[in-house]
Amino acid sequence: MALTLFHVDWCPDCEVVRDKLAELGVAYDDVIVPDVRPMRKQVYDVSGQYYVPVLQDGETVLTETHDILSHLETHYAKTSS
Repeated sequence: MALTLFHVDWCPDCEVVRDKLAELGVAYDDVIVPDVRPMRKQVYDVSGQYYVPVLQDGETVLTETHDILSHLETHYAKTSS
């Protein structure tokens, strides 16, 4: 299942999430949304709010940076045996 990250380029929290995805080597669909919150229809349709970052992983939608990072670590970090 593909991940989709909704974000803006200038957002520090969005950058943290993009860095984590890169660190983990996780492929994702990159959706850059408008800077003006009320114009972020895609984000609202997915999450019910206008703030970013928003990560969609199948049926799971995460809207808080801490929750996104935790989800990525839990589900995508490679574990060593």
